[in-house]
Formats: sequence, C-alpha cells, structure tokens
Amino acid sequence: MTRKPPEPGHPADFLEARREKLNRLIGLGVDPWGRAFRRTHTLGQVVAECASLEGQRVFVAGRIMAWRSHGKAAFADLEDASGRLQVYLKRDRVGADSFTLLELVDLGDHVGVAGEVFRTRSGEVTVAVDEWSFLGKALRPPPEKYHGLRDVESRYRQRYLDLIANPGTREVLRNRSLIVRTLRDILDERGYLEMETPTMSAVVGGANARPFVTHHNTLGIDLYLRIALELYLKRLVIGGYDKVYEIGRVFRNEGVSFRHNPDFTMLEFYEAYADYEDMMRFTEYLIPEVARRVLGTTRIIFRGNEVRLDPPWQRQTLREAIRQRAGVDFVGLTDIAAARQAARDRGLEIAPDATRGQILDQVLDRFVQPDLIQPTFLMDYPVEMSPLAKRRRDDPSLTYRFEACVGGIEIANAFSELNDPIDQRERFLEQAGRRDRGDQEAHMMDEDFLTAMEYGLPPTGGEGIGVDRLVMLLTDSPSIREVIAFPLLRPRA
Repeated sequence: MTRKPPEPGHPADFLEARREKLNRLIGLGVDPWGRAFRRTHTLGQVVAECASLEGQRVFVAGRIMAWRSHGKAAFADLEDASGRLQVYLKRDRVGADSFTLLELVDLGDHVGVAGEVFRTRSGEVTVAVDEWSFLGKALRPPPEKYHGLRDVESRYRQRYLDLIANPGTREVLRNRSLIVRTLRDILDERGYLEMETPTMSAVVGGANARPFVTHHNTLGIDLYLRIALELYLKRLVIGGYDKVYEIGRVFRNEGVSFRHNPDFTMLEFYEAYADYEDMMRFTEYLIPEVARRVLGTTRIIFRGNEVRLDPPWQRQTLREAIRQRAGVDFVGLTDIAAARQAARDRGLEIAPDATRGQILDQVLDRFVQPDLIQPTFLMDYPVEMSPLAKRRRDDPSLTYRFEACVGGIEIANAFSELNDPIDQRERFLEQAGRRDRGDQEAHMMDEDFLTAMEYGLPPTGGEGIGVDRLVMLLTDSPSIREVIAFPLLRPRA
C-alpha cells in the first residue's frame, strides 16, 4: 500500500506543485473547479442508512481528507458537514483515463463521486465509485492530519482551517446555532414578538460602555454603533407591544478578555406589566430548557465544575455577596475616599476619580462573580450602577435589578424597568455630567427616549442575556473567542 506523497517542505514548494497539477488539469480540458453537483445523500446519511442503501447507487461529494493507493485501486476518505465516508476507486471500474487523473488529486480537493454502497470485509461503509469529478481544487494543503491546527491565534485568525482540522470547533459552532434557534423557539412559545431595532443612531444608550463612532456622509453626521438593544425595545413597549425581544449584534469599544469581545451577540426581551421577579422566574426556566433541548441535560460541566441548572437558583443581595466575599460592606460604604482605599487595600487598582459604582464593578469582578459556580441571582444594585432600573420602595438608594451568574461569569442582567420619566431625566442628567467630566462610558442624554416615556411606559420587566457567554457555558468553552466564528484580532504586522 502507498499513500499520497507528502507535500514538499517549503510553502512555496507545495504551492508550486499544486499549481503545476492545476495547469495539467486545465491542459487536459478538465475543469478543476467543477459545477453544481446533485447529491442524493450526504456522507453521514450513507453511513447511517447503509442497511437500506447497500447495493444502491448514490451520488455524494466532499473534501478528500485521507488517501491510500494500491496500484490499480485507491481508497479515499471524503468529509462533508455531516461526517466522513470511505470511497473505493478501481481502474477497471472508473476507466483508465479517469483513474489516471487521480495522480492530480491532492488532499483538500473537493470531488463528487457516484457509485454503489457496500461494506468492506472489515465492515466499513464504502462507496464503490464508477464515476467521479473535480469540484474544487485546493491550492494549499489542509492542516496536517495528526497534529491539526493547535496554535490558538492561528485557529482564531484562520477559522476556516480550524474548522477543517478540528471537529470540536465545528461542534461548538453548530451548538451555538442550535442554542440561538432554541432561544427564539422558547420566546416565541411564550408569546414574545421578535423585532429589529437600529444598529446605528445619533444617540447611544442602554449600557455603560464606550461606543464605536462612524460617519454618515450624506447626512453629514456622526453616528454610534449600538451598545445595547434596550432603549428602542422599550419604545416598542410604549407603542403597545406587550412582549418583545431581539437577538442582535452590539458593539462596545472596550478591551478583550476570555469573556469580552468588542462585538458580541445579545438577547434582550421586555414584558409589560412584569417585574424583575418575573424575569428571575423566566430565567430559571429559559436557561435550563435551552440546555435540555440542545444538550439533553441540565447538568453540565464548565471549567471542571459540575453546574446544575435546574431551579430554584440561589438568590443573594449584592450587599451580602460583597460583604461575605470581600470582607467589606462596599454597598454601605458611602464615603467615596474610604471606598477607594478599602478597594486598594484588597489589591485592586482603583483610579483616583473612580466612582462608587466603578469600584463595586471591580470588587464584583475580582471577589464575587468567580465564586458563583452554581446559578445565582445577585439582587438589588445601587442606583448609581443602574440608571435605567426602578428604585426599591423600601430603600430608594437601591434598585430592582439582578445579575445572573453561572460558572463564575455573569450571563444576564435584568431590571424592573424605570418607567418614571422625571426620575429618568434626573439620572440622565447625572450621567451627562459624568460624560462632561470625561467618563466616556456614561449614558448620553436621550431626549427622544424621555419624550417617549412621557407618553407612558407601563411597569415592565426587562432582561439582557449575553448569548456568547451562554454558549461558552453550555459548550464548556474556555474563551468567548471559541464560540464566535470570527473574533476580532489585531492585524498582523
């Protein structure tokens, strides 16, 4: 038995060798790029349905991933999105001219074949080919079979090679698609209406984040890419829709980490006449149900920990959680200088002008969230951290807000939405003052949204779920870049 000879060692060598084969094909009048090929089955279907297909002729296509030559016969492994299948090519079956063309085949080429399904003596499902054709010549070889593509940056930068070499990557992105579809199915079943809102606007809001800026040439104005979906979805509730949602891309001009990417996918949903208690109950249903439908279980492994998604989820006030894990009552510590010093004493780098909300965010990130492995609702955030959430009646310094943490990361953020336009204006003014003092993450004054609120926003529960983080959790992926098909990377020098 002989195998396809290895590619020459230098990149220029293999490019030259493959282009030489390409030119020979063209010289023989063979179209290296083929045309549409009418498949009767996918490769996975042939394997799965072999019992009924054995002895029948099928048309299948795929990428050549392995090659074994036996003189006047050859075996190849083809791969498509459904799986792999062995094909058998014999000189006296495909014809001498067609068999000779196999000398011009390379690993990575796409081919279409027709032939009869059978099992080899070892029981492997195989197609005995009687005709075949080129469908797409590969001018570069796929990643080496046994070592694959393991360099992390190369995997993200050349995702197409990662997908060819690593079935696990394909499985993660396939599950991502199923998770998004399942989220839609459940929201639709619960009577939510999917809507679309602007990606660009003259005023940006809905989160504390620095936006990306672009320019509209015809209108001669700067526009911002959205950092959240919230404010337009609330306008739809004001307009009379009781239940709305959107799954969309949002953009934040911030750093990158294992859980941050400058553009990412958010699910936001809003329900009139509901509150954050309703959102908690729905979250306890939604996340386990997605896991059940996609994975078949509500017990998952994430970063080596077993996570049990079934309700009831743990509940803890933000104040209790911080005091318990950081050893300081940061929520009750109203003296900003003392709060900054207490945070520095615990090893945090605190800017001289950091607000209490920013300090609390850092304390949460360092001491609290990583400890919350089992699903937990952190409840009742200070008003300065929650400019769009309704104040608690029993303590107006706090709001009806929760964050849902699972596996040590925040995956959801929800409020009883502020529907008092007078209070909202005051909070926007406070945020605008912060922007004037250089805080580029503070909210902008949105007069149109305030005008809309003055027409009457009913009591509303709203929530945002980071879809990428949810996919990380359900696929046990260590980084957000694993679950985004094409994450943003710095250009190569």
